Amino acid sequence: MRTIEQNAPEQDQEARSHGVTRRSFLRVSALAGGGLVIGTWLDFGKAAAEPGVLEDFAPNAFIRITPDGVVTLTAKNPEIGQGVKTMLPMLIAEELDVDWRSVVVEQGSLDLVNFSRQFAGGSNATPTDWLPMRRAGAAGRTMLVGAAAAEWGVPASECTTEPGVVVHASSGRRVAYGALTERAATMPVPDLETVPLKDPADFRIIGTSVPGVDNLKVVTGQPLYAVDFELPGMLYGVFEKCPVFGGKVADANLDEVRAAPGVRHAFVVEGGSELNGLLGGVAILADNWWAAQSARSKVLRVTWNEGPTASQSSAGFQQQADALAAAAPQRSLRQDGDVEAGMAGGTVVEGNYFYPFLSHAPLEPQNCSAHFRDGKLEIWAPTQTPESGLGLVARTLGLEPADITIHLLKAGGGFGRRLSNDYVVEAAWLAREVGVPVKMLWTREDDVRHDFYRPAGWHYLKGSVDSNGRVGAWRNHFVSFGEEDRFASSAGIRDNEYPAGFIRNFALDVSVMPSGVPTGAMRAPGSNGIAFAIQSFIDELAHAAGKDPVQFHLDLLSEPGENLGFEAGRMRAVLQVVAQRSGWGSTNLPRGTGMGVAFHFSHRGYFAEVVQATVSRPGQVSVDKVWVVGDVGSQIINPGNAENNVQGSVIEGIGYALGMEITIENGRTTQSNFHNYRLLRLNQAPTEVDVHFHLTDNSPTGIGEPGLPPVIPALTNAIFAATGKRIRTLPLRNHDLSWS
Repeated sequence: MRTIEQNAPEQDQEARSHGVTRRSFLRVSALAGGGLVIGTWLDFGKAAAEPGVLEDFAPNAFIRITPDGVVTLTAKNPEIGQGVKTMLPMLIAEELDVDWRSVVVEQGSLDLVNFSRQFAGGSNATPTDWLPMRRAGAAGRTMLVGAAAAEWGVPASECTTEPGVVVHASSGRRVAYGALTERAATMPVPDLETVPLKDPADFRIIGTSVPGVDNLKVVTGQPLYAVDFELPGMLYGVFEKCPVFGGKVADANLDEVRAAPGVRHAFVVEGGSELNGLLGGVAILADNWWAAQSARSKVLRVTWNEGPTASQSSAGFQQQADALAAAAPQRSLRQDGDVEAGMAGGTVVEGNYFYPFLSHAPLEPQNCSAHFRDGKLEIWAPTQTPESGLGLVARTLGLEPADITIHLLKAGGGFGRRLSNDYVVEAAWLAREVGVPVKMLWTREDDVRHDFYRPAGWHYLKGSVDSNGRVGAWRNHFVSFGEEDRFASSAGIRDNEYPAGFIRNFALDVSVMPSGVPTGAMRAPGSNGIAFAIQSFIDELAHAAGKDPVQFHLDLLSEPGENLGFEAGRMRAVLQVVAQRSGWGSTNLPRGTGMGVAFHFSHRGYFAEVVQATVSRPGQVSVDKVWVVGDVGSQIINPGNAENNVQGSVIEGIGYALGMEITIENGRTTQSNFHNYRLLRLNQAPTEVDVHFHLTDNSPTGIGEPGLPPVIPALTNAIFAATGKRIRTLPLRNHDLSWS
């Protein structure tokens, strides 16, 4: 269930809050055979990662209108299931003022000349493209209106539009866009900084639930995903890598492999030293994938030089973390007030929190197709970061970027895994070696054992509450992976991580240890673990103070302080709404059933969540219901898709909590497939996820990630309320939750 509040102030001139660093212009050309092509150039400067600041936008054709009235819109960003292939064209179509039923959406390929920042990650598509896509559509509408006005000999100000039609109301004249394409291409170019945008009250497409443009292909099983891609004469490849991260091939029985049925090529790839690049291994290419995989599993024998990571393990990391926590921290990220003095005289609470490595496990394993010929390389990939992939391939193969073409294919899930392009460079290398089209496909075991894992993390927390139930002091000694003053990928924490700025006596210390285990971003990176530790410990302090957790949160958010980038008022509002919607404190629950609350700010989104969970006497956990309230600004572009994103985030987060865990032994992953890497099962999912969007007077931001982090601590806090057992380590399946 999803609701959207409609009482927030509307912003009809969002451009006022966005800066453009140099003059924008629009390129128009007539197509051969008739038609109109519109593209934009916008330079939004280098601060685009901040809310309200836009990114560079190079000249490109986003809109094509043919004389028969068909409107083709280009979606520039990779589609990994988040709905961006539908959302971006919706923005254009709204301001262009066309009937969505007349729109054809095409996926753009990587284009370094005409596009900038083609990527999927960080919930960036909405804040980055909210204005540029609308301006592109509005410019097209302005030129079409100008063309009609010129033909009729009337001022453009007297003309309006209806979907796909320019109207001159006083004379009753109407003309379809398709009839104006040639003349529209000759119209003066509007200034994109000042081109009029629609009042949100007049939106016809934005704010409506639009089905995904590829839904029919998905449900009817049409070739759509990267794994479906085929070329004539294609060979199918597998790539055996050392089970120990970074290991190299010492010896392999290549002659026997080459003699296996269907095998065309088998060779050693030396690889490099970067874990995010081309690793060493054995490549096998055959007439079909089954032949290649059969030769790999039944014939191939490899002797490995495992390297130094073979000595590392999860147990060893835990021992190192405990030792680091017992010693003086390596460095301090933040020191406010006097922590020791703040601890004195209050009730002191200590808790050591841990969350494990996690594998992304998208349902479509990593795959990529490539063809190298005449010195040029063509790639078909489900990458989230095609530009980074191009750079990696160019460096590894010694090619010029201009000689590489990357086509973006739909990915069967990404969750951050496809930010890395190791599978892309593998396919590229194989294609160059054999000179024919190659399709490289990983097994599920490859995918689980050779991931860029969500980093494990340790939070050694200590806090106090005074006689008034206020937090007197807070210390977090965070232990993670890295070297010296650098964190490993996605293993860090910010110096302003909440509750920094809201506790007078506050310390955030850090110690790191080296690791050979590759890490990377996973949906809501950093936040998906940090929120569990921070929000669970705040719940501990609330109970130590004898206060209701919601009220304790509200009191803490009311403390005077400064936390740049975090607006306490917005978080207070969503917390109050979720408490009201869930009936917090007003329901008498049976023994073994509890409610937990948590919130988190990440990826520009403010989300508060309540979980009701039941724990049976033998210790089985059932998630009864989840209430979610999120503030992502003034407009929900595609409500149905937004609800799906939030519900998916919640379900994924519950999976993180219940059973997902990667453990390392002898430098290798012990899990291999879904039998021992436990994704959430259908019978473990909540019966209902109630999603409510709290609209505010802020520019719209993304929704793919910020709904995930709060659900994990909300669940563990609910388990405490139900059983009295505090969860400080994940996953839950490692705990005895039975009660009597």
